[in-house]
Amino acid sequence: MRAAEPVLAPVLSARRRRRAPPRLLRDPSFLTGALITLVIGAIAVAPGLFTSEDPLRVDGTRRLVAPGATHPFGTDELGRDMFSRVLHGARLSVSAGLFAVLLATTLGGVLGAIAGYLGGTLDEVIMRVADIFLGFPALVMAMAIVAAMGPNLMNALIAFSIVWWPQYTRLVRVSVVMAKEQVYVEAARAAGAPEARIMLRHVAPNILSPVIIKVTLDVGTAILLTAALSFLGLGAQPPTPEWGSMITTGRSYMLEYWWYPTFPGVAIFLTALGFNLLGDGVRDFLDPRLANA
Repeated sequence: MRAAEPVLAPVLSARRRRRAPPRLLRDPSFLTGALITLVIGAIAVAPGLFTSEDPLRVDGTRRLVAPGATHPFGTDELGRDMFSRVLHGARLSVSAGLFAVLLATTLGGVLGAIAGYLGGTLDEVIMRVADIFLGFPALVMAMAIVAAMGPNLMNALIAFSIVWWPQYTRLVRVSVVMAKEQVYVEAARAAGAPEARIMLRHVAPNILSPVIIKVTLDVGTAILLTAALSFLGLGAQPPTPEWGSMITTGRSYMLEYWWYPTFPGVAIFLTALGFNLLGDGVRDFLDPRLANA
């Protein structure tokens, strides 16, 4: 019976993988998050398909019109259609969140892989620098960086990437340290495989799961933080249709014209919720501890 175990294990593992997609598709959190994310993504890619209004068109004859058939989300103080501005704002807000997370993932992942695989003095230097960055509150450091570089959306994205890379560095480093001690890596090294080949073919594929989980969970947070910087006047600048900047301007009209800050806020909430639910589903799917759940 013991001799049959190594043969049965891959078969059972393959059967679990074949059963995994239905289990994922039965997860209500994942399905809800995927639906919200797909809708927001479609709006962000092609907002013109959902509205023909120009988000920058100023019309003094329709200032602060309440939501109705003509303007579903009402208008702002300059007579611009809020429905069009919220939909066009999805492109900027979602792409900004994705860009910030992917930039932080790339920078932190490369440094974490180098630190974990090579070790030694280089590992110590990289991790001590990461610890210094982690010692500061993320939003406060991002605000300081944007204030020094100048208030605009690109600088805000760069600031968040600088703030977030240490988290990915620590995550990737731990995963690489664990993966490089596995038997298959030792076997590849004993067979004379180049270090670069070992890293790319044997180590890298086995550290993707935790990185993918963190990326999906962080996109919603990135959108919230990008909107927070815009709300403070350090992100996208008017008249650019961006959710955070719309809330900043709309708060002055909140008591009498509730729709002005409400609809951009709802858009931020739904987008962050969608990505968080999607991330939870991906985590449950990829986490081996939950494979049999």
